[in-house]
Amino acid sequence: MLVVMNHDATREQIARVVELIEEMGYQARPMPGAQRTSVGLVGNDGRVDGSRLEALDGVADVIHVSKPYKQVSREWRPENTLVTIAPGVVFGGAQIPIIAGPCSVESAEQIVLAAQQVREAGGAALRGGAYKPRSSPYSFQGLGPKGLELLALARSETGLPIVTEALDDEGAHLVAEVADCIQIGARNMQNYSLLRTVGRIGKPVLLKRGMSATITDLLMSAEYILAEGNSQVILCERGIRSFDPSTRNLFDLTAIPLVQKLSHLPMVADPSHGTGLRDKVLPMGRAAIAAGADGLLVEMHPNPERALSDGGQSLHPEQFVRLVREARAIAEAIGRSITPAPSPAREGSPPARPGRQ
Repeated sequence: MLVVMNHDATREQIARVVELIEEMGYQARPMPGAQRTSVGLVGNDGRVDGSRLEALDGVADVIHVSKPYKQVSREWRPENTLVTIAPGVVFGGAQIPIIAGPCSVESAEQIVLAAQQVREAGGAALRGGAYKPRSSPYSFQGLGPKGLELLALARSETGLPIVTEALDDEGAHLVAEVADCIQIGARNMQNYSLLRTVGRIGKPVLLKRGMSATITDLLMSAEYILAEGNSQVILCERGIRSFDPSTRNLFDLTAIPLVQKLSHLPMVADPSHGTGLRDKVLPMGRAAIAAGADGLLVEMHPNPERALSDGGQSLHPEQFVRLVREARAIAEAIGRSITPAPSPAREGSPPARPGRQ
């Protein structure tokens, strides 16, 4: 951190800046210049409150030289973090897992069929919401605990690990009993209490970028989880709001290589929410793989026309088959591969239930 003084700052004002930095437990390095003096703060560990220095007389500006996030950054950990949500399903390495399934769990028949179609097409994990945050209070909100039971049933039938969303602190513990990876949706990206909770739970977390969040906002939210001791975090680009209504969101492909340069955490892409249009999911899914995404999160429904939520952006099963096939070709072209589907569950194995994992 660099504290830049006004050109007419007095010696007493500079001395007060030095004194406050030392009171805060850091070292101060005054650097006199031809027109003004700057004071360097040495030993910044990410907990420095710059506003205390900005409020002092004679201070013109406070410049943050290092990133406001620490444990998330490449400076903290140069090598990629590998996040394993199930045996053989690893994010951040050479293989690229594809997570797919319906927006929400609607029935046993629907979610089991969807899981079977995902696995047969080559998907590595199943997505599906038991709890659904919706813009309208009158929209379908998910089946809740019953939905978690049905997700556990789908896993027992197919062997696919489960990625599903938690909405609040209490729900996070219920979701953790079933999910192999807890999703934090865009609307909750800055729900800091929930971020701390999933950090303490310790299960892998898929953190989606907020609808109006900057890259720094996303990484700072991830920092909350890592600060609680959980480094198993997967970041997700899912589109941001823009002025153009042609698509649901603006799918920010540049976020993928940008985040990967700044952070060691894996970065996946959600072209379904990123575009909101079924016919755009395939091209943007292909583009995300080409841009270096560490995984895809895709909505696929056995019968999108009958979906209770997000049917218009959900792929038909045959479209998902095509996406996986084309993703394989692109991954191979850039020296990577698509994670193979896990082996099916053993016949006769009992369906898992919440709390028995």
